[in-house]
Amino acid sequence: MPTRTALSHRRSGHESLLASGLLLAGLSIALAGCGEFAAQGRNAEGVRLYQQARYQEAAQQFQEATYDDPRNADADYNLAACCHRNGKQARCQSDLRQAEFYYRRCLGKDPSHADCYRGLAVLLAEQGRSQEAFQLVQGWVQCQPCSADAKIELARLNEEFGNRQAATEQLLAAIEVQPDNARALAALGKIREDSGDKAQALANYQRSLAQDERQPELVARVNALQGGAARAPGALTPTPADPGTRMAAGTSSTPPK
Repeated sequence: MPTRTALSHRRSGHESLLASGLLLAGLSIALAGCGEFAAQGRNAEGVRLYQQARYQEAAQQFQEATYDDPRNADADYNLAACCHRNGKQARCQSDLRQAEFYYRRCLGKDPSHADCYRGLAVLLAEQGRSQEAFQLVQGWVQCQPCSADAKIELARLNEEFGNRQAATEQLLAAIEVQPDNARALAALGKIREDSGDKAQALANYQRSLAQDERQPELVARVNALQGGAARAPGALTPTPADPGTRMAAGTSSTPPK
């Protein structure tokens, strides 16, 4: 599961009254800075605990981070991810409702939070709310037409629901925006492999690996397509990605990636 440490997050005598106001403003800024710093530390600790599967303790750290810095979108995202995972494992609807609440609150604070869009879209689809998932991601694409991440997520949804042509179009659009996007290239390669175009799939996979060698599943696909003869440079012992929910560990309110 990917990581990111969150932290936006950003938080008269007339002359006598004015001076007092300036002092108070300075104090507020200083306190906001302390809150942001504390939130950053709690978020980092929460990510560490999450990676150790200590989900309840991680959620507590993320919750405290939201108190320290109420503007911290990443803390809300991480808290949502914890609730989402707990809700799925324990089949607990209240946790899943909490996850949706925190995902949406994160997007209210940071409307360009790519991981949060993905997390909420997955949650909605898992609950059989596919129309809402599509509306969410289509809105993301419309609001951020230059976001490759938005187009990739819309492609994922289309492929999941059997519309391979629409998925391909969105991935090509993502690559047009960001030609070296490893995720888009890998996803396009998978669609092309599934459709029988193995030569083009191989080319897409190799381009993806050139951008990010830490994709062991792509190394395996390249080896299979080349009869086991090839290896991606430097990818003999790739670092596997965590299969769970991606954690946020960025330091700005713009897309952390």
